[in-house]
Amino acid sequence: MHDDIERIVFTETDIKQRVNEIGKQITEDYKNLREEIFCVGILKGAAVFYTDLVRSIDLPIRFDFMIASSYGSGTKTSGAVKILKDLDYDIEEKHLIVIEDIIDSGTTMGYLLDYFTRRGAKSVKLCSLLNKPSRRTVEVKIDYCGFDVPDEFLVGYGLDYAEKYRNLPYIGVLKSEIYS
Repeated sequence: MHDDIERIVFTETDIKQRVNEIGKQITEDYKNLREEIFCVGILKGAAVFYTDLVRSIDLPIRFDFMIASSYGSGTKTSGAVKILKDLDYDIEEKHLIVIEDIIDSGTTMGYLLDYFTRRGAKSVKLCSLLNKPSRRTVEVKIDYCGFDVPDEFLVGYGLDYAEKYRNLPYIGVLKSEIYS
């Protein structure tokens, strides 16, 4: 796996430090809230980030997960969002923090943020480890962002290509000959 990586963009240490900073910021922002926070992880990509992040939030939270995609098995968005697994809990009048690995085109997240709002969430905030603004076709507000990244094919720390590389402890650029 490591031989398929052109270069490392964020080391394991870089990621841990930034995740802890985001967790502390969320704790500070929600510390006076008397209600539970529902942390919604978008599977599969956000699973690694999600588990590290929620452990750094020093508040009562409720876990939930969703599977939604506009990519299928390709590397470019199809433009159509599919929900493959919906939430287990009613979110009406709840405070949500949606946790995603990367915001690329914004198609999936734009759809989901609207979807949660229509379902009656009291508040919806977005937390993404990575933001790739150069690829944005749908504008979304990222309330908590780990890192802005250039338009390169990134893998590791939950991000994949064809379901591979998710378990790398760092984030790196995948060599183009792997996916071309």
